[in-house]
Amino acid sequence: MTSSLLTPRGRSRAGTAGGGTAEGSAAPTRILDWRHPQVTSLLEQIGGAADAGTAATPDRRTADLRRAHRVIAAAVRPVYSVQDERPVSEVLRRGRGSCSQRLAVLEAVARASGVATRVRGLLVDGAFWYPRFPRLHRIVPDQVLLAWPEFRLGTGASTVHAAAPWLTVSELFGSLDELSDGRGGGFTNAGAETLFEALSRTAIDWDGVTLCPADGAACDLSAHVLADLGHFDSRDDLFARHGQTLCRTARVFAEPVLGRRRAAGA
Repeated sequence: MTSSLLTPRGRSRAGTAGGGTAEGSAAPTRILDWRHPQVTSLLEQIGGAADAGTAATPDRRTADLRRAHRVIAAAVRPVYSVQDERPVSEVLRRGRGSCSQRLAVLEAVARASGVATRVRGLLVDGAFWYPRFPRLHRIVPDQVLLAWPEFRLGTGASTVHAAAPWLTVSELFGSLDELSDGRGGGFTNAGAETLFEALSRTAIDWDGVTLCPADGAACDLSAHVLADLGHFDSRDDLFARHGQTLCRTARVFAEPVLGRRRAAGA
């Protein structure tokens, strides 16, 4: 049984009809503070991502984002931090972060490279995280607010993503159909792998548009989505509008413990 006691009060989290729209931006924000020296240092490690520029092709930008994802996965240890609004520079300084925080690092790298980003707000059923907290179901929030990034790669011809100027992070390593071929298995939300790592090997489908293999873990996660909150120019805007997953009091008490706990099955 999930709990509604830990979630923010006075917030309307109604879904939108088909999702809202947002233009996105490459500008720095309080969370995506890509001009900070910590982020600059990461860009130097990544290499090509910092040189993509506005003239880069969509395929080149996609390759740079993939390289950035691999570097971030190795540099930022996965933990259960509950501070979704923590600036990217602070995540890098600590060397650890939640799935949401690591996705924010990827967004910051993209923006620093001149690639505009936006996020889609998804309310996900807290029961989706039960496998990670088998003995603590009562303290799992009933709703988890997920900021799912998208990248504007441009409208030029692309051999990988020719039709869409926006690339969802779910398709960073290939189309959902390609990623759902069953060789890597779906995402179980258990063990050491988080959504951040999983998106590089399997389809993460929040809309139920992928034909997933009948055997193995599911790649269609749409049944866990409670509401689509639409698109926002930044995760800062999403959290300002809808709050974070946990209320302030819950974050204060939970962060010292969960913010250091390595993401892994119990």
